[in-house]
Amino acid sequence: MVQWTDFERATIQDVFSKIDYSSVGHQALARCLVVYPWTQRYFGNFGNLYNAAAIVGNPKVAAHGLTVLRGLEKAVNNMDNIKATYADLSVLHSEKLHVDPDNFRLLADCITIVVGSTMGASFTAEVQAALQKFLAVVIAALGKQYQ
Repeated sequence: MVQWTDFERATIQDVFSKIDYSSVGHQALARCLVVYPWTQRYFGNFGNLYNAAAIVGNPKVAAHGLTVLRGLEKAVNNMDNIKATYADLSVLHSEKLHVDPDNFRLLADCITIVVGSTMGASFTAEVQAALQKFLAVVIAALGKQYQ
């Protein structure tokens, strides 16, 4: 079980209360698909992902980015039991979708970059550390089924 400090809990809740899920989710997923083009193989039904402009303009990318951020909100609301919160998602991603679990880390890095650019100067090293710890716990929970 993960131990959260009061600062980490408050910071994670604060970050997620201030970000625009639609914008951050869309930007983060689009960045992931552009920077790591091999991740596109999981989105074959999304249509045109042939270049950065097509990815950014793709409404399915935007919709799935929002889904990802709403999924993270579930973890924010269940910080003491993220593993159980994501049990079904872990099974889905491993057994049905066959997603390489390293891709969760790649997307988390993109989320961190987008959140950081959105928050500007208020995205201090301490805030980044709390966010990255939170995302690492989420990644571990999503990867649980792979173990």
